[in-house]
Amino acid sequence: MIELLKMKEPGGVPMDDVYYVGVDVGTASVRAALVTRHGRLKTTAQEPISIWEPHTDHYVQSSDEIWIKCCVVVKEVTRGLDKSQVRGIGFDATCSLVVLDQSFQPVAVNQDGENQRNVVMWMDHRAAEQAARITSGGHSVLNRVGGVMSPEMQPPKLLWLKENLREICWNKAAHFFDLPDFLSWKATGSLTRSLCTLVCKWTYCPPEGWDVSFWTSIGLKDLTESNFSKIGSETCSPGSPLGDGLTQEAAADLGLDPGTAVGASLIDAHAGGLGVIGADVKGFQLPCEGQPITSRMAMICGTSSCHMAVASNSSVCHSQNLRVCLYLHRYYSLSAVMYNYQISERPLFVPGVWGPCLSAMVPDLWLNEGGQSATGRLIDHVVKGHAAYTLLQEKARRRCPATGDGIYSYLNGHLSRMAASCSAVDLLGSSLHVWPDFHGNRSPLADPTLKGMVVGLSLSQTLDDLAVLYLCTLQALALGTLHILEAMKEAGHDIKTIFLCGGLSKNALFVQVHANATGLPVVLPDQTEAVLVGAAVLGACASQDHGTIQDAMSEMAKVGNVVEPDHNLLSFYQRKYKVFRLLADHQREYQALMNTFGADCP
Repeated sequence: MIELLKMKEPGGVPMDDVYYVGVDVGTASVRAALVTRHGRLKTTAQEPISIWEPHTDHYVQSSDEIWIKCCVVVKEVTRGLDKSQVRGIGFDATCSLVVLDQSFQPVAVNQDGENQRNVVMWMDHRAAEQAARITSGGHSVLNRVGGVMSPEMQPPKLLWLKENLREICWNKAAHFFDLPDFLSWKATGSLTRSLCTLVCKWTYCPPEGWDVSFWTSIGLKDLTESNFSKIGSETCSPGSPLGDGLTQEAAADLGLDPGTAVGASLIDAHAGGLGVIGADVKGFQLPCEGQPITSRMAMICGTSSCHMAVASNSSVCHSQNLRVCLYLHRYYSLSAVMYNYQISERPLFVPGVWGPCLSAMVPDLWLNEGGQSATGRLIDHVVKGHAAYTLLQEKARRRCPATGDGIYSYLNGHLSRMAASCSAVDLLGSSLHVWPDFHGNRSPLADPTLKGMVVGLSLSQTLDDLAVLYLCTLQALALGTLHILEAMKEAGHDIKTIFLCGGLSKNALFVQVHANATGLPVVLPDQTEAVLVGAAVLGACASQDHGTIQDAMSEMAKVGNVVEPDHNLLSFYQRKYKVFRLLADHQREYQALMNTFGADCP
């Protein structure tokens, strides 16, 4: 069933007569929005999409189903509208791998042979061993991914398919797409790939392009044939107009006019960055006011989270490259997803952080990307797995019977009541500590072998205990953000303000804890669906109604609220952060001890 939300113009401002459509394919749903030229959402629609888990750490989807759901939501948000008013459309999606044959038909990506299940999802970790093997090869392209190849990137997934599904998949495959590029191809027929996907997830490096020696060294030389036709021989910057716009077939599917401009796509987190990071901050007394965009970091928080920021104009120095080499020597794996994106005018190399990636989000600027791959997913896991969860559900249902977000609203209120005699809710987390990498650490440790940790549990399993565990999970995620910020700052980035959007931006406690833990102000957009605004920015750029992506960002991204940190909690979080860092060190010590036990066995 479609969830439809109609937005009214504040103050009775007349509706604009020009619109753009933004389409966002997330982990579990497809959404669309009708957006004005000033960045206001008029209507949104949402449809669920299927996820299959045929084996542990294998997550697959269907590209046909995803496209069908895209068409449903676009038709819904443009229903009753003169289609000539839609000037452009943009797509963003998770960085999942789509496999098609020579006739552009789906090819199965698992042993079950179901061709319709042809998408290896971003969070699929089946290729962890291939990723580690690629990292151990030490090829120079690894410098662009923080010195480490992640199982969430496409080269190890491709290698896994070749080594494990040669007959079922590899020998039949003729086209490998990142999901955002699949959508733009489906809309326009253009095989041109976005630099966002190829640079961030495939090791493409403009202006040189593909590195033949890398693909040969990892056993995928066959992908270099015919000028890399299977993975993309033509590229362009995000927002560039593709082909002749919508094809006749795609226009009929979407309910729009043929020729409607289509912008080169983005990974979903990057679209969120476009939707917030370029907002005009005049009058908000923020430390980034009057500073270049490189002083900002955008966090896109949902199932996973992404932090995207822009850094000062710094050159690459020998010591930075040396740190990457030393890091490679010690650790060579990756996972998790809260993403940190940092853009700069010159490349900065951050150990354990992806990038620098040229034109991956904003054309001609460099991007660094860190992350945690379980954020909203981790919070749900911790809360719903607790013995007091059933009681929580009942109390939340009684207090908020008509809303779907009652659980977390109730928990936030419950914590406030528990802290009535304290100066801040945060202090309730003094004796309980969480390491949040239940799905491995993506950044800045880049270690997929790390697991989640909880220190300070008792035999009690009351609702109060659940609330404190929930709080400490939020604090752990925020301290993970601080960890990434410190790594990026050490490499030369200068971040003064966080711009936060996504589903978790609606959780007031999540936002406040991030401000308190990092010591930075957090800016929330006036449009809660900033990812959809970012996707619409792509359509606006393709329509050429705006000269550049920067122009469109400035026009369409707006500041909503500003959440300031509570500086009285500085000492508390300094101590909490020391414990946080020790948790990872101790876990590695435990791993080393048990590994030596295995070696000592006869």
